[in-house]
Amino acid sequence: MQLTHKIALRPTPEQADYFHRACGTARRVWNWALAEWNRQYSAGLKPNAMALKKQFNAIKYSDPQWLDEHGRPWLKTIHRDAHAQPFAHLQRAWSRFFADLKAGARIAPQDKAERRALREQGVKLAYPPTFKKKGRSRDSFYVANDKFKIEGQRIRLPLVGWVEMAESLRFDGKIMGATVSRTADRWFIAIQVEVPDAQFYRQRTGQGVIGVDLGLKAAATRSNGERIEAPKPLKAALRRLKIRARRLSRKVEAAKVAAGFAPKASLPKGTRLPVSNNRKKSAAILARLHARVANIRADFTHKLTMRLTRENQAVVIEDLHVQGMLANDKLARALSDVGFGMIRRQMEYKAKRYDTRLVIADRWYPSSRLCSVCGWQHEELTLKDRQWTCPNCGTDHDRDLNAALNLKRLATETALPVASPSGNGGTTTEGVSAVVGKVTLVRHEVGPQGASGQEENRAHNRALS
Repeated sequence: MQLTHKIALRPTPEQADYFHRACGTARRVWNWALAEWNRQYSAGLKPNAMALKKQFNAIKYSDPQWLDEHGRPWLKTIHRDAHAQPFAHLQRAWSRFFADLKAGARIAPQDKAERRALREQGVKLAYPPTFKKKGRSRDSFYVANDKFKIEGQRIRLPLVGWVEMAESLRFDGKIMGATVSRTADRWFIAIQVEVPDAQFYRQRTGQGVIGVDLGLKAAATRSNGERIEAPKPLKAALRRLKIRARRLSRKVEAAKVAAGFAPKASLPKGTRLPVSNNRKKSAAILARLHARVANIRADFTHKLTMRLTRENQAVVIEDLHVQGMLANDKLARALSDVGFGMIRRQMEYKAKRYDTRLVIADRWYPSSRLCSVCGWQHEELTLKDRQWTCPNCGTDHDRDLNAALNLKRLATETALPVASPSGNGGTTTEGVSAVVGKVTLVRHEVGPQGASGQEENRAHNRALS
């Protein structure tokens, strides 16, 4: 099993300058490889990463486009891993693209409105690799496992020597490689380590079974009635983000005027404006604020998913179509602020570490519409209805809690069939989801467990009567 430890670096100005140049090298080599791949593919050839790498190695020290103003090969000042790994990354990107096409995905159109319409319809899109632009793409470069050495809270990287780290590597095992990357004005190194099973798997602190309904009003509503609010860092920082973005925009407009363009004019392709020190400072301030928002959101999602997987032997969540939901302009910002996609991804790999069964309910399973007591389906339930009363049994339901209770039943009882869209009580013959598989009684597998949400509601109703 592989684990990755991302550690903050404390480089000197000279080391940070090398990191910038290495990231630029990786980006430029990627763009060259992608352009050559597209050219060969258009000519009817079948390009591959290894052939492109050999072709690049034959010209990288002699071709004029890879020489500096003095005619010297500037790639010799950058370690070879930075301009060798982009070919492997490009091969992986194309393999993923063609695999999506074979799985039935459509090639993503160039028009944004058309892409949005397809996402709203639930159409899976396949995105081919694109060119990377300075300032828009993520700055990073790769270092092979035999090219660096770690001693305590420092790491020795090729061509720059020892670099201070904020903490020591916490995993023991075979080091597979590392990636140096930049976030705002801070540098990080992500070290991949192959660890033994005894270190990968963790002990659970509880044996509960829980259903979790993800939402906007409460980020997570558990079937035991607990509501977990999201910090919503973007909403809190939105005013400051707008102010700082306007400050940076004004400096860009001033640079356009100084270069002889209109303030709002779009620049011709390849035009580069002079960058003043104040513009650099303003961009760094804005980037730090964006990084703070992302860090707060990541901290919340990591703590939430760690708690859910560590305290329960089975967790049930819905298969939300996050990409399609983000196509709704009225909800996109609020959805992004919670981080539904991050929660799903983190739950999947943390469930493996804690040996927790993660049940993914079908995307069309009507968890909010079904009465968790009698199973009656509320066909007319809308998104604005937060409370509703079941006309069949008279139970008052909170929308989110009712959904969480229905989700919990998928792990504590035989898998519920998906309710048919017409009528109440009618069901289809299909199970909950192909991903879920056969759902057995979890409480019968690992000792006695508490009652299901349905049983809890029935006991509550009997006590009231």
